[in-house]
Amino acid sequence: MKLSVIILNYNVRYFLELCLQSVEAAIAPIDAEIIVVDNDSKDDSCVMIKEKFPNVILIENKENSGFSKGNNLGFQKANGEYVCILNPDTVVGEDTFTELLKFAENTANLGILGCRLIDGTGRFLPESKRHVPTPQVAITKMLGHDTLYYVNTLTEDAIGEAPVFVGAFMLMKHDVYKRVGGFDEDYFMYGEDIDLSYKVLQAGYSNYYYGKTTVIHYKGESTLKDKEYAKRFYGAMQIFYKKHFKSNLIFNGLVWLGIQMASRLKTEKPDAKLIKKSSCIRGSGAATDYQKRFSFPVNAISNSTEAASQSEIIFDANFVSFKDIIKEISESEKNKKFTFKILPKNSNFILGSDSSKSRGEVIPF
Repeated sequence: MKLSVIILNYNVRYFLELCLQSVEAAIAPIDAEIIVVDNDSKDDSCVMIKEKFPNVILIENKENSGFSKGNNLGFQKANGEYVCILNPDTVVGEDTFTELLKFAENTANLGILGCRLIDGTGRFLPESKRHVPTPQVAITKMLGHDTLYYVNTLTEDAIGEAPVFVGAFMLMKHDVYKRVGGFDEDYFMYGEDIDLSYKVLQAGYSNYYYGKTTVIHYKGESTLKDKEYAKRFYGAMQIFYKKHFKSNLIFNGLVWLGIQMASRLKTEKPDAKLIKKSSCIRGSGAATDYQKRFSFPVNAISNSTEAASQSEIIFDANFVSFKDIIKEISESEKNKKFTFKILPKNSNFILGSDSSKSRGEVIPF
């Protein structure tokens, strides 16, 4: 078997359904398998998988064991020569894996392979390619300066070496993952992707960024406005430095200060909003059910020229390929008048995100 796609899920049933639809389309020409590890979700994620994706290998945890342990559990079931760690709030194109595997097969000493990530508005996510957060890099990042944190020497669509990738998408050989011991289970959430990337580099491999392939990652990069995230982020950095670097008094002091400040932060919740915007459905000729659910007009169209005056575009995945959806969202990023939603195949909901600071929005109809 060539590829195992491992998806760790926790209470994102609707995003997972869209993700699985895109992954199934992407692995169609490949000898591949999909493994979903569910961390004791309280929604009907597992029921949905059993009913709609019978070929998916489902592992149902009885507790939320965290990102590292969950993915390691999925890896134990993986039979592919390559494994891809993939977040459930992502959308891949039909050619994502074929293109990346072709590059991987022709790249000597490959460690981890990452790709270009965008949020639901089409904005490039700079965490797609990062430097190892040495004490100097981490300190500047904590002070609000990202110049040293991200690999700015590579453009978004470039191909080249990059040290660290985000856990939303990481592709590597099964043997590489096994050799470095997979994700370190000392991390519950945050930091484990940095740790794995660094371990792979330390083992003598080269990590590569492949900017010719784009994947949507709805959640995007979290912000430090959430106190629980802040605590876990700083705690993860403490684990990373304790493992890989000598003690640094300045850094330790900043981490301590960061944790103390985080404990005083108020959690910011996204503003509830009632959708009142003109929309169009791309690729579908039947918007009846959707129109019944909302009061605003919906124009069923198939050509982008008609959408010029609209504020939201809804892509019908029954008629539009995931590759084309990703391409259009990516290319429209500079045109701020548009927001986007996707109607998954044979579904009665749409979803999307107008901001990279939150997971996004699900609208049933």
